[in-house]
Amino acid sequence: METVKKRSECPISCSLDVFGDKWSLLIIRDMMFFNKSTYGDFLKSAEGIATNILASRLQALEENKLIEKLQHPSSKAKVLYKLTQKAIDLLPIIVEIHLWAEKYFAIPEELKVLLKEAQKDKNEFISTTTKQLQLQIG
Repeated sequence: METVKKRSECPISCSLDVFGDKWSLLIIRDMMFFNKSTYGDFLKSAEGIATNILASRLQALEENKLIEKLQHPSSKAKVLYKLTQKAIDLLPIIVEIHLWAEKYFAIPEELKVLLKEAQKDKNEFISTTTKQLQLQIG
């Protein structure tokens, strides 16, 4: 694994060194909320990530132990990506980003439903979603 050179000892700076690029949190979002797990799934995301960038981000996420790569059960040509506990622990941050964005941007209707659920009882939403994601990692 390539060692990331820290810009500083600031916890925010160190965290951004791991997932602060333009794409990494979107990949994690797709895995958490849209059940995406293959390279092809990620390419179909609305943001339109380029294949070379996707490959680079998946590799970086794997090197930083946010995702892991598994053999695809039905195709030797494909791999499956799954979240690790380290990535699942980002759920509260992702929920907060969604809530912040809802205040300042127009958001899709399907996300509004999810956010209403989160706003009812944020701790319960995070707890329930965390348990569901942990079941996926086995």
